Amino acid sequence: MKCQDYTELDIIHHVSHTILMHKKNVDLLMNEIFDVLQKDMDLKRGALTLKRDNSLIIEASIGLSGEEKSRGHYKIGEGITGRVGETGDSVIIQDISKEPAFLARTGTKRSARTAFICVPIKYQGEIIGTLSIDHVAENMEVLNRKRRLLEVVANITAEGVAVLRTEIEENDHLKAENMRLKNQLEIQYRPDNIIGNCKSMNLVYNMINQVAKSQATVLIRGESGTGKELVARAIHYASPRRYKPFVSVNCAALPENLIESELFGHEKGAFTGANVLRVGRFELANEGTLFLDEIGDISIPVQVKLLRVLQERTFERVGGSLTLKTNVRIIAATSRNLEDSIKAGKFREDLYYRLNVFPIMIPALKDRKSDIILLAEHFLEKYNRLYSKDVMRISAPAINMLMSYHWPGNVRELENCIERALLVSSSGVINAYHLPPSLQTGKESHTSIIKEDTADFKTLVSSFEKELIVEELKNTKGNIAATARNLKTTQRILHYKMQRLEIEPEKISKE
Repeated sequence: MKCQDYTELDIIHHVSHTILMHKKNVDLLMNEIFDVLQKDMDLKRGALTLKRDNSLIIEASIGLSGEEKSRGHYKIGEGITGRVGETGDSVIIQDISKEPAFLARTGTKRSARTAFICVPIKYQGEIIGTLSIDHVAENMEVLNRKRRLLEVVANITAEGVAVLRTEIEENDHLKAENMRLKNQLEIQYRPDNIIGNCKSMNLVYNMINQVAKSQATVLIRGESGTGKELVARAIHYASPRRYKPFVSVNCAALPENLIESELFGHEKGAFTGANVLRVGRFELANEGTLFLDEIGDISIPVQVKLLRVLQERTFERVGGSLTLKTNVRIIAATSRNLEDSIKAGKFREDLYYRLNVFPIMIPALKDRKSDIILLAEHFLEKYNRLYSKDVMRISAPAINMLMSYHWPGNVRELENCIERALLVSSSGVINAYHLPPSLQTGKESHTSIIKEDTADFKTLVSSFEKELIVEELKNTKGNIAATARNLKTTQRILHYKMQRLEIEPEKISKE
């Protein structure tokens, strides 16, 4: 008996020492504890299950293969392990071959007369898992001693097991959140969610669907602000590479002496200031998609290196001699006329043909007038959410201005316009006078009205007057007398202004 007591104390000492040594590394902790139990308790197999949702799942084991471990799932109350996880009471099975409640869920081959001991792991009054062992069949006195020892081990390891459970739950949460964000990106950038129903945009959607599942290089063309990157992302997230990186580079925003390092990376000491090795965008985008925006702005030397990557799928970092392979899909975009650049000697013809495998032309906003209101309402909803505002609609005169403007900045300018108008509106309506001066005068967005231009001033005043009168006529259902009273003017003056501004109250009252 003294020898047995010594052995049990020795096991407890070993387990306690292991906890102190590996308190912060829970995986290593459980492996070490199972090693101690196998050595000193002569167990055949051991398993630690953790409670997750309404199940107990084997998270650590000894004597089980990976496949056997993966099958170790028990609903609470199911089988011996599930019963211990439900009741919190330890169970001893002297001979598992004679116990119908023993499920043998892992499918492990066991010899005849194998005993099974399962004890609960409790932390702060909650059952968080179980600890179980397979043992050579013994009499109940011996097995009860083993059970008491296993309960002590479960108690002193409970805190470490609780940490393991928390880590697993946090990891599961991060995986779920990561998948949710990936799915959200897929939805956000799929063609169905690009705003526009006009014929030219439907053609763009068809082209996205045609090219997305291929590996073809795509050249997206269109004016600045038309949404070329949005189309590039739609292609990526509809492709087999959707779960790999999408890396974007604006070639026009990078100085000529940095673009090569940005794309291909550089070795430490490659040039002044290169204090560390830098991984380039081609490496970052490996197995994914690299979007090269404003490709027409890169220099001829960089074009040569880019051509080689497209042809051979290899490159070297700046200052390096090691040849690196890359598996990247290239999507390029430009607002320039590359054909003119080729004639001027500013863009290589061979690179152009390499990029122009599948061209997609994005129409300018002025050529898709029917989409302007759809886009405006989309941006209105977007910025209402962002700024917690409640601007419900765009007035008719404001819509007329949006429709008659030529939009040199395309969709980007329209979005900025709606954002600004929503911020300055305090009435729940975007009126014409909330729109930028460029829309009031019909000139481009860089036009300033601070030049004391008389025509511009008259246009602004007329627009403001028309807006006020139309809105009030709507409120009074076309009643001239009521409108004049509310605007604190006379009916004669109101009639004069309505005639000058071409306002027809009969039509307004029917809206």
